[in-house]
Amino acid sequence: MTQRAEIDMDGQEPRGPVADAGAELDPLHPRQPPGPETPTAAPTTGLTADQVAERMARGEVNDVPVRSSRSAVDIVRANVLTRFNAIIGVLWVIMFFVAPIQDSLFGFVIIANTGIGIVQELRAKRTLDSLAVIGEAKPRVRRDGVASTVSTSDIVLGDLVELGPGDKVVVDGELAEADNLEIDESLLTGEADPVLKQPGDRVMSGSFVVAGGGAFTATKVGREAYAAQLAEEASRFTLVHSELRSGISTILKYVTWMMVPTAIGLIISQLVVKDTNFKDSLARTVGGIVPMIPEGLVLLTSVAFAIGVIRLGRKQCLVQELPAIEGLARVDVVCLDKTGTLTEGGMDVTELRPLGGTDEAYLRQVLGALGESDPRPNASLQAIIEAYPDSEEWRCTESLPFSSARKYSGASFSEGNGESSTWLLGAPDVLLPGGDPALDEIDALNRQGLRVLLLTKAAEALDAPSPADGAKPAALIVLEQRLRPDAPETLRYFADQNVAPKVISGDNAVAVGAVADKLGLPGSDRTVDARRLPAERSAMGAEIDANAVFGRVSPRQKRDMVGALQSRGHTVAMTGDGVNDVLALKDADIGVSMGSGSEATKAVAQIVLLNNSFATLPSVVAEGRRVIGNITRVATLFLTKTVYSVLLAILVVCSQVEYPFLPRHLTLLSTLTIGVPAFFLALAPNKERAKPHFVRRVMRYAIPAGLIAAAATFSTYLLARSHYSGPDALDAETSAATLTLFLVAMWVLAIIARPYTWWRIGLVATMGAGFLLVLVVPWLQDFFALKLVGVTMPWTAVAIAATGAALLELAWRAVARRVPA
Repeated sequence: MTQRAEIDMDGQEPRGPVADAGAELDPLHPRQPPGPETPTAAPTTGLTADQVAERMARGEVNDVPVRSSRSAVDIVRANVLTRFNAIIGVLWVIMFFVAPIQDSLFGFVIIANTGIGIVQELRAKRTLDSLAVIGEAKPRVRRDGVASTVSTSDIVLGDLVELGPGDKVVVDGELAEADNLEIDESLLTGEADPVLKQPGDRVMSGSFVVAGGGAFTATKVGREAYAAQLAEEASRFTLVHSELRSGISTILKYVTWMMVPTAIGLIISQLVVKDTNFKDSLARTVGGIVPMIPEGLVLLTSVAFAIGVIRLGRKQCLVQELPAIEGLARVDVVCLDKTGTLTEGGMDVTELRPLGGTDEAYLRQVLGALGESDPRPNASLQAIIEAYPDSEEWRCTESLPFSSARKYSGASFSEGNGESSTWLLGAPDVLLPGGDPALDEIDALNRQGLRVLLLTKAAEALDAPSPADGAKPAALIVLEQRLRPDAPETLRYFADQNVAPKVISGDNAVAVGAVADKLGLPGSDRTVDARRLPAERSAMGAEIDANAVFGRVSPRQKRDMVGALQSRGHTVAMTGDGVNDVLALKDADIGVSMGSGSEATKAVAQIVLLNNSFATLPSVVAEGRRVIGNITRVATLFLTKTVYSVLLAILVVCSQVEYPFLPRHLTLLSTLTIGVPAFFLALAPNKERAKPHFVRRVMRYAIPAGLIAAAATFSTYLLARSHYSGPDALDAETSAATLTLFLVAMWVLAIIARPYTWWRIGLVATMGAGFLLVLVVPWLQDFFALKLVGVTMPWTAVAIAATGAALLELAWRAVARRVPA
């Protein structure tokens, strides 16, 4: 799981400019008047255009470079300056001086591979950069009394930045206005409880608004802002921990340890012990060292990831952290937030049901006034605003914004006739006591998949500890949600791929279950009210495993549910678009946010669906599976070559014979049995869910395959040494050994290419035809120094290769049975 950037205010002190910013705050929340040097904006109008221009000229602008990908220089450096490129580069220079050009072909292959890697990563960079601009946060800044959206990098010192639910705080500042403003600072402090803010309080970049609204004056911008790195880190293309990359690094480390002593032994054997032509001995020594290096494995991994990013980019899917592609391939549980994921954002009011004889016309006035009281309404309130226009006679005197934790909002009004009243609007099963007769009516509506809100007249003030106590029910507002037309097909895809969907919503459980049933979700008839879930993690995990639909889930519970699933060994993806999803998105193995979601959710998510289409998720999962499954396949090819190369070198050293191959021979074999087919196999479709233990899964096949290939090849070589004699004997021996090694390596390729399709069969056949062409065309025979002499030894080489192929089949079956992945 990828670790998000997180700053613990109670732990180590941040370094650099962050430390300076944090030093003023003791602790995070109390008000502190700005010092005399702190620029302030007019409380309501903000800066003027002249002031903005002046501060930009002075460089007092939020110029933190937010990068969505590595720089071009970093990409080139990472592809060129590698340990194995350095080794091969030295060997290549040596071969230029001591051998014909065909023995230096391996160097040109490395140049081509490196070039391909650089080009693909640069293409991926362009894709990511363009998508990052689309998904960039656009804060609202008030200038000359007019609020407008600007780029984060255009905020200047002293700007008045407006805040609403879901907005990220993008720079440090001091609150100038606050209307029941609650800010979540969990990404900075690790503390999940939102903090109620008042004018004069400090706010810091990296936090986000949970409820209410307000505006703050920017007091620190750019690199001086507290935790400015968080905003950069949240949208950066990062090569952070992944099992695939760490596994390949582990394999390369072991390969280096094996390669160094083996290469030294081979050098001593060929150059010192054997009294043969120096240049020929040096060429054969290099021929023994080069194939030990799995030089194309890292390249193919980078290319596969880069092409995955490009493919997903075409589907308007922004991959903010590269291993997210890999992580989604391993997912076996996907937690879906209903609103905005299974349903579209909008709703429609279908019915207003007065309770207790309340006048419907009066209720319409109440609902119109409630809609007007919230400057940033959620989807439910927006539907009410559209259905019930505001009456200008009513004036809001106090408001309580909606909170996912409370499940209701409220406002107090002066009604224009001298009367005052306070109203609450929210979840009926939260505002009503258990057993209330209205709940039966509400349950009947919920079972139809309708969303029901309760309007109550409060007996307590909004600032009371429990404003809902003693509230009198006044009306039911029935809302119909718009189902996403692509949701049923997407849910079927997850079911087919053995990924268990769990619908986790803050809405009524019965209503959520009815929506899930309309979409064909298996288990939609088993709904659970999350308020009754056990608190103990293992018991909670068992309950979640057994059911599929959960309602009345609080934001903290969403996070706990993700943790409970992870504790049972699941790899969990979480989708969401609201601030109530942020904590769960942050803790999930893979967080997926909708492009229309809040800035906070997009900041912590690893994948952002910019087109807001839930139907894009199968493409992301499929891309991840393609990358991981195919890299596992081709890694087996590369490491089989490394194993047989090391073993051949050891056998040559122990037997004190000439190394059988020149670099040109192994360049030909590597190209036909590994390089070209691996490139096609790495980009082929693959729907198999990724499994853990990458290193073990690869090595369990590569080691026996390499052993068999080395044994078969060396057996042919020894038989050929006893069969041939004369000045050209070594060339004939090499040709026979090359034939055996090619046939065994082709059988490894044929096994790796399963299950067969027309193009896979064509790929294997084409590679075989390529080698046959070299054997029959005279100038290719001369170029690669391959010429089969006589009949007996070539057919013996074929027979030994056939025996090796039979052993490979037996080993493959035995390994699959006895060494499970």
